[in-house]
Amino acid sequence: MDTVLDGAAVVPGGVLSGRVLLRGGSTAVEVGHIGLDLLARVEAEHEQGESEGAVVFERFTVGGGFRLGAEEERDVPFGVPLPWETPVTELYGQPLGIVLGVRTEVGVAGARDTGDLDPLTVRPLPAQEAVLEALGQLGCGLRSADLEYGRIGGTGQRLPFYQEVELIPAPRYAHAVSEIELTFLASPTGLEVVLEADKRGGPFSSGHDTLTRFTVRHEDAHTLDWNSEVDGWIRQLITHRAAYGTHAAYGHEGHHGGQHDGPHRSGPGLGTAVGAGAAGLALGVVGGMVAAEVVDEIGDFFEGDEA
Repeated sequence: MDTVLDGAAVVPGGVLSGRVLLRGGSTAVEVGHIGLDLLARVEAEHEQGESEGAVVFERFTVGGGFRLGAEEERDVPFGVPLPWETPVTELYGQPLGIVLGVRTEVGVAGARDTGDLDPLTVRPLPAQEAVLEALGQLGCGLRSADLEYGRIGGTGQRLPFYQEVELIPAPRYAHAVSEIELTFLASPTGLEVVLEADKRGGPFSSGHDTLTRFTVRHEDAHTLDWNSEVDGWIRQLITHRAAYGTHAAYGHEGHHGGQHDGPHRSGPGLGTAVGAGAAGLALGVVGGMVAAEVVDEIGDFFEGDEA
């Protein structure tokens, strides 16, 4: 058994296509089903500390119910829809350190073979890319990205985890916040963009977390003045005074405990984003981790999952 994925990166909500290659053994067998599991390496916080493990976030049946003859070779094509909240693993070709995999399972005569596991590469949707592009243009830097087990309160989140992108604030915001965390929750109609900041404390006050939430339509990706839009989001985040708690325990709602819908502003058309800002943002991926190290990490994760 071997699974071959078509093309390179896919987008959230897009179609993951490929084919499963089967080759019979010395005797004919009845193939009951061919399944695909989408897995993610997810971090969780709990009373004992932090841990990480593989979470299956979608399952598909792509074939089965046929007889595979001895030494017979058969291709089973498939095309399955990715969940809209599928995490983004790369930005302008730069890996973000997010590990996703496609595991193939074949059921034969009551037994299951899960011997094939392939890396899944996901690029951002145009609206996600536009936001990231603006952050880069505004001078923010990318510190890291990971997947957190839990749920963001008050949102339409469907998966049991969410992607969190940690940003180094641009100099224009650094006086007020020490870190900005970004989460995209995509749906067929658009994005929920959740921004959280660790507010700096002053001489007479301690720092605390603040959070705001905004909505974006997919069709806005190439029409809004994204630099002004995102700058307004961050300034609203800075002035938002409500404090929120820390990360919740494993299995409970995540640390994003509230929401605030900001104004949806329109601006002059920009056409297709140039990409220089987000490309610069991507250079700081995973705290300086180079692409080769990310590849090694993916291999280690797959081997651990198989074990």
